[in-house]
Amino acid sequence: MRSLVISLLLLSQWSASVAAGNIIASHARLHEPDPGQEAILVQALQNVSGSHIDAAMTDLRRLLAANPDFRLAQMVYADLLLSRTAPISEFGAVPFATYQQVNALRDEARARLRHYRAPPPMDQIPSALVKLSDQQGYVVLVNMTTSRLYLYENRGGVPHLVRDFYATIGKNGTGKLAQGDQKTPVGVYFVTGTISPEKLPDFYGSGAFPIDYPNAWDQRRGRTGYGIWLHGTPSNTFSRPPRDSDGCVILSNADLESIKQYIAPGETPVILAEDVEWISRSQWEQRQARLAIVVEQWRKDWESRDTEQYLDHYSPSYSGLGMDYERWVAYKRKVNSGKQFIRVGISGQSMFLYPGEQALLVVTFQQDYSSDRNHRRFVKRQYWRQEADGRWRILYEGSVT
Repeated sequence: MRSLVISLLLLSQWSASVAAGNIIASHARLHEPDPGQEAILVQALQNVSGSHIDAAMTDLRRLLAANPDFRLAQMVYADLLLSRTAPISEFGAVPFATYQQVNALRDEARARLRHYRAPPPMDQIPSALVKLSDQQGYVVLVNMTTSRLYLYENRGGVPHLVRDFYATIGKNGTGKLAQGDQKTPVGVYFVTGTISPEKLPDFYGSGAFPIDYPNAWDQRRGRTGYGIWLHGTPSNTFSRPPRDSDGCVILSNADLESIKQYIAPGETPVILAEDVEWISRSQWEQRQARLAIVVEQWRKDWESRDTEQYLDHYSPSYSGLGMDYERWVAYKRKVNSGKQFIRVGISGQSMFLYPGEQALLVVTFQQDYSSDRNHRRFVKRQYWRQEADGRWRILYEGSVT
């Protein structure tokens, strides 16, 4: 039995960072509502680490009664049963499991325990979430290194972490480049729709939320592929290993059901990041204010009809609306010269820093444009890059359908 305890302690490494008996209480204080089934598993492993084997087995029986297809819980329970008849040298020593299956379950255990050992700081904000629009009640953020999906609520413009979940990503990791590479993309995306389970094979579980991969930036970078979804698991599978999809992000069916009510197609952002940078509330407020000034100056310079000042907001690497930078400059000089007035209104603005890119900002807003010649109202999306001289300039802009 002692060998199993040691292996679990090595697996979690939690004796170095969390005092025995405190890990569940610490997590519960940080997250509401109660994290549920995963917490029972972690409590069981904590009981094993404290040599409270009967309590651990009680926890696991309760967990498996509710979720008989929870394979990680099955593995730990089988280990505990086997330990009563023979010494166990390592986690996952049951004879019926393959090497690959055991390794996958070990990876899942590490991912789940790592989160409980080092939960996200509740007094800090992910740096990618620069500004949420009033229409964005929630935002989904996935830390793909830690296999964790975070659900943030927009409370008066400030992101607040309300739930988090274990998540599965692509078999070959992150940074999708091409169709079939079995990688999950890194970037800023938006939910485009919802697919009910009745319209899907059982493989996708309790439904799916497609996202807009490849987005405008992916297309500019020549990335291919399609069909990146947030979806559930087959009915005979509680959860899947950390890297087990063809590129999608996967939650357990229970977890997907719990967040469905918060996802609004066409509005909800999905930020897929290799890792998450956390900043203080004051740092977040200062960054938001600085970047809001950048976009507001672009708007003012457009209204001023000072075409050269306006064009200075565009990068020489710009492309958009079917034009490269040279054609764009020529076009704007021509059309702006004869206008008597220009009015540009912006509302519903959101801003997100693009993961995996150096100083790339995605800005989306409702634009209300009018001049003495025409009037247009539509949703615009811009990609801004901070260039070598320190100025933020637009690399791409276009309408959002």
